[in-house]
This record gives sequence, C-alpha cells and structure tokens, in this order.
Amino acid sequence: MKVRSPRVLVVDDDKYLLEVFKISLEVLDFEIDAISDSGKALALIAEKDYDLVFLDLKMQPIDGMQILKEVKKVKPETTVIIISGNSGLDDALKAVDLGAYHILQKPVQIKELQFFAKKAWEYHAIKSELRELKDAAFSSKKGNYITQNSTILNSVDTALKMAESNINILIRGESGTGKKLVAELVHQKSARSSKPFIVVNCNVPENLLEQELFGLNTDVTSQTGKISGKLDEANSGTILLDEIGELSHSIQSKLLSAMQANNPKRDIRFISTTNIDIEETLKEKLFREDLFYRLNEVTIKLIPLRERPEDIELLFSHFIHRFQKGKEMRLSGDAFHLLKLYRWPGNVLEFKNVIHRAALLTKNDVIEPIHLPDEIQFRNRKDDMDLISLEEVELIHIKKVLNRTTDYKVAAKILGIDAATLWRKRKKYKI
Repeated sequence: MKVRSPRVLVVDDDKYLLEVFKISLEVLDFEIDAISDSGKALALIAEKDYDLVFLDLKMQPIDGMQILKEVKKVKPETTVIIISGNSGLDDALKAVDLGAYHILQKPVQIKELQFFAKKAWEYHAIKSELRELKDAAFSSKKGNYITQNSTILNSVDTALKMAESNINILIRGESGTGKKLVAELVHQKSARSSKPFIVVNCNVPENLLEQELFGLNTDVTSQTGKISGKLDEANSGTILLDEIGELSHSIQSKLLSAMQANNPKRDIRFISTTNIDIEETLKEKLFREDLFYRLNEVTIKLIPLRERPEDIELLFSHFIHRFQKGKEMRLSGDAFHLLKLYRWPGNVLEFKNVIHRAALLTKNDVIEPIHLPDEIQFRNRKDDMDLISLEEVELIHIKKVLNRTTDYKVAAKILGIDAATLWRKRKKYKI
C-alpha cells in the first residue's frame, strides 16, 4: 500500500522563500501549495485538509496571527509552524502560545528546512494516530479503565458480562494493573449499584482485620451490644476483598463459615483480588481450597503494562489531561521509546506517578528523557535482554541502525528489509 504524502501549505510574501520551500520539500515527496497572497490562504485552508501549514506572521492584507487563529478554529488538527525573523520573534512566541507547533527562523537553510519538516511531519503523524486511537478506544473506555489492548478488553468484557449475575469473581494481576477499577466497574454495572460497595484491605494485622470484617462484641451499660463489621455493612451490595492471599488461616475459616451460613439477612456479592500465584499457596496449604473455590467462581486476569505497550500513548494522554488541564503537552521521541521499553514493575500506578513528576519538571510543552526517573533513563538493557520481548529486541536493533546511518534506504539495506517495511516498523514503534 502506498504511503500518503504530507500535504503542506506555505504562506509567505517572500516569493524567493516560497521557491526554497517548494524545491526543498518536493524532494521529500511532500505535496506543496505555496502562496504569497495571505488573503487567499484562508480560502485554501477551508477548501483543503493540510497536514502542515508554514506561516509568516508579517503579511498583508491578513496577517499571520489572524490566519493562525482561523486555522485553529476551522482545522484544529492542522500543525502550524511559524516562519519568523528576529524582529518578529515576540509575536512568534505568542503564536506558539496560541497553538503553533514551533518557530522556524529566517534565513532558512535547505538542510535545516528538510530536517525540520520531517520532524514536524512525524509529530503530526503521531498526533493524528493518537487521535485515531483515542476515537477507536472510546468504546473501550470501560468506566475508568483505559485501554486498547485486546487481551485487557476481553477481560473487561468478561467482567461486564458477569456483572448482572451474583457470581463471585476473583480478579488476578500484578499490583497497579487496575484490579480495583474492574471491581468497581462490575459493581456499577450490576443490579446492586445503588447498594454499598465496601473495600476491605486484607493486608492488615489479623486482629484488626477480624474486627473490621466481623464486627466486635462489646459490653455497653451492662447490656450486650455489637459494633457491626464490613460484612454487615455490605448487605445487599458488594464487598471487595483486596489481596486475599494475605488472609490468615483463622480469618479464612471464619470467612468460609460466614459464607456458608444460611443467613437470610445477609446478601453479599464477593469480589476478590490477588497479585500472587495463589495456586502455589493452595499447594502449600496456605490457603483453603474450599474458600478459594467459593470466591473464585469466575477468574478475570489483567496483564501487566509491559505486555501492552500500545497503551502507553493513550495513558499518557489521559494522565496529562488530568495533571495539566488546558495545557497541551507531548512526549519527545526519545522519551516515548524509553517509556515503551521500561518494564513498569508498578504498572499503571507507577506510570501515573512518572508522568505527574515529568509534567511538573518540564518548563515547556515537551517531556524529554531528562524529566524521567533515573531507572527509566539509564536502564541497563544488557542485563535485561533475556527478559524482554522479541518486539523490544527488534526496536532496539532498528533504532541502533538508524542512529548509525543517515539514510533510510541504507538502513533498510543493512536490516535486510525493503524501505516500505522499514517505514511500517518506524510507524509501529514511533521511531
């Protein structure tokens, strides 16, 4: 399949500069419209869908600032680059605040222009692809669970199908994979949604957990009284037992007795989570089989973030919007590659913290590797090579070849693939 050429509009009253743009960018297989009449620019922008618009600010009869505002209003997806001389630098900086991508300063050299245009096109292509992914993933945003990974989507769909039943669910996955989010989603989509959703952290001292679950008998003014527990509070609703692998044998026995008791006053749906290999605890008799099979009528598995690198951009966009409301921010190519290669032992929770930190550290709208924690910046890939996927090995090798060559055709030859295949792999890995 033929790759579409970028569609570019250049607006500048310097006809010599327009000729430089045409010669420089047509060599790169860009489709160019170059005009010196700013009055005609608005009509062209309304008529055609341009990927990139190079725009001089100092023009008549309509200045570039007006054109920029109109582009952002009628074609907000278009990437606008400002062409500026030193005298107009202040206005150019204002234009960037209004949504322009970058500033290209005069005088413009051909090599610099070609390099800059390629970078602007790569930025536009990544941004367009992310927008398409977000649109495609709209129906995949289940509650607060954001993903486009097919394995996760299947797991969440299974959870949703189980929601209307009273079946007990065990959700398995590493810490930070969103087990609580799925549990909340099941409750929200169930007939119990208007009833209590009670969360119990099982990783607390046994005496405190026993009191929290079952309540406490106490003596009040010489009369027998009782402080209710979470099992009482969850009546008619859902109780989430978070990390059931931490339950002591004593608590397991009491919980099983409570579940087996024929108590017409207690109607509870149990959802449990675990981040451990619970089959091993069953083999070692650390967890009761009879309780396990009562809690595990259906299993939902959530894979770790390192197995769903396609979610990195989607999650980045989600968290940046949360942390930097009203401000657009993006990842540099190098930062993006580091995030995709990192193993994420803390999964989405760790990812959220890393992005929040980076957003606070950067002084502009671009997150660079320097804004990422040391363990991500300086990961020793030699030690990890036997622990990474084939895709990661391929990405590392392709990136190494591209860093040592100046021409994509030469790189493709070294890699033993054709140029079209290399382009597809660059697009896949966002290189």
